[in-house]
Amino acid sequence: MILLRSVLHNVGVVAVGFGVAYLGARLDRLIGIARFHVVFGAAGGWLLIAAGFLLRVWATCCFYENRIRVISLVPQGALVTSGPYRYSRNPLYLGGNVFVFIGAALVLGSTMGLVITALHLPLVDLFIRREERQLARTFGDAWTRYSGSVRRWL
Repeated sequence: MILLRSVLHNVGVVAVGFGVAYLGARLDRLIGIARFHVVFGAAGGWLLIAAGFLLRVWATCCFYENRIRVISLVPQGALVTSGPYRYSRNPLYLGGNVFVFIGAALVLGSTMGLVITALHLPLVDLFIRREERQLARTFGDAWTRYSGSVRRWL
């Protein structure tokens, strides 16, 4: 049940990634930027989408196993440090906002899709830093040890 719930949750993230890429493609047309065709670009894009989706499914499963909501505006009840969280403090953002968004822009050949993705990443980083302050207040020394040993992104 956890795996199915996680897969269904993350299908929406792929849809959002393609929505951003589609918006970028529309902007490309509006301002006269031709669709790009990079050797292996679409194949690489699909690989990034698959990797991002699988990373997010794995990370989401870890949240659900710990009875934590994936989307929450309040501090979480547990500090997840297993699964993909051993390698990145933010595998959900890495998988979705980086891999899926870039992959979808590559699949659609959208320059502006890549630009939109690049422009929104500093905002995501600000959001992450706010979350990290909440985690530090909630989990104290455990957060300090964890954040000192695992990188924010990769």
